Formats: sequence, C-alpha cells, structure tokens
Amino acid sequence: MPENSTQTTNDTKTALVTGANKGIGYEIAAGLARLGFRVGLGARDAGRREEAVAKLRAEGLDVFGVPLDVTDDASVAAAAAQLEAEGGLDVLVNNAGITGGMPQEPTRVSPEQVLAVVDTNVIGVIRLTNAVLPMLRRARSPRIVNVSSTVGSLTLQTAQAGAVGPISAAYSPTKSYLNAVTIQYAKELAGTGILVNAGCPGYVATDLNGFQGHRTPEQGAAIFLELATLPDGGPTGTFRDDEGIQPW
Repeated sequence: MPENSTQTTNDTKTALVTGANKGIGYEIAAGLARLGFRVGLGARDAGRREEAVAKLRAEGLDVFGVPLDVTDDASVAAAAAQLEAEGGLDVLVNNAGITGGMPQEPTRVSPEQVLAVVDTNVIGVIRLTNAVLPMLRRARSPRIVNVSSTVGSLTLQTAQAGAVGPISAAYSPTKSYLNAVTIQYAKELAGTGILVNAGCPGYVATDLNGFQGHRTPEQGAAIFLELATLPDGGPTGTFRDDEGIQPW
C-alpha cells in the first residue's frame, strides 16, 4: 500500500484537497473527512503535510498525505499515480494558491511575479485537473471545486459603490482567470456527470493575508464542502459563496 495508506471500503469516496496542510485547505480536508470521505492532503512541505495528517488521524479521520507541487509536472504525475493506487478519486478541490507578494500595482508589479502567481493559481489547477480527470470520469458522483475569490469578479471589482479588493495586477487577475477556466471545464464536461464549480470563502484570516480577515478558516471552508457534496444533477459552471450565486 502507498505511504500513509489505510484500508478502506469500496463505498468510501476519496477526495484530494490541494494546499491542505493549513488554513482553508486544512479545514476543507477536515470537513470532508468528517463527512465520511477518505481525504488526501496535498501539500509541498513534507513536515507540515504529515503534521496535518497526524492531527486529523488523531480525530479518527481517514486521511493520507499526498506529496504535491501543482507547478511541477513530475510531482503532479506522481500524485495522480498515488491516487490511482489508493483506488481512484471522486472529488478534487483545487485550493492551493499564492498571492505573489508586493507590490501588486500594475505599474510596479514584475512580469516574473505575475507569471509565478499564474503558474500556481491557474496553470497548476489545469495541470492537476487534467492529470486526475481519467479517475474522475470513472467516479460515481465526481466533483471539481475551485477555490476562487470575489476579488476575481470583474463585476464586483468595478462596482460603483463598495468595489471589492485592493489594486492587484497579480493575485486578483488569477482568480478572474480561474473563474474563466472553471466555466470552460463546465462547458466541456457538461453531460458527463462531473460538476465543476468555483466558490469564494470570504475574507478569511489566514497567512495568505497576514491573518487580517474577519472570518475563520472553518467558516471559509463551508461553501466548498457544499460544492464538493452537491447531489447528482446539481448545478455546474457556477460561482458562489455563502450568500449564493456571485457575478463573474
């Protein structure tokens, strides 16, 4: 059996959550495991990944570590092979993401900075999703959930009153790009039973924003648990948060 593997039943669904060693990703993984999923915690940092696995296992939850760097082809291929050996995949939650650091103003941001954020937040989603898609096609109730943000909503960014998000030429545009990619996957996979949706966790206090948010990671994870467990025939190609559908 692969590293960190435990025996499971044929009826148990398996989920993979990227960036699952901390913050919102950790709470998504914990929430899915508490709902009865077998959950792979995808993360680059081995120490943090195994610490998160141990913490959830201490709760009696069925989880395992998945070494994963979404920007690396070989790492993604190895993760897909591990999941195949673990019995397949039912739910993919693309949570891993970076801000790219400062400055973010378009007149000051560097091309290298933008490329790094796009590589993780968008290309990494495409790279991993395509690698595991054969398993999702075989699953009974497959779901793809992309962790986006309303700072990627062009409608909300340009609102005349209360526009969301700071000036950002790296992070926010990658969420706009991710939303667009979500739509395209939903269109291509329409009729396959694979539901593809994006969600926003709200302004959550995590190290991504220096813990400035007013929501907890548990609160932020809730919308993604909902999207990961949508009933068959449920919505696809949507962007939503706790308050409902949000504009692209």
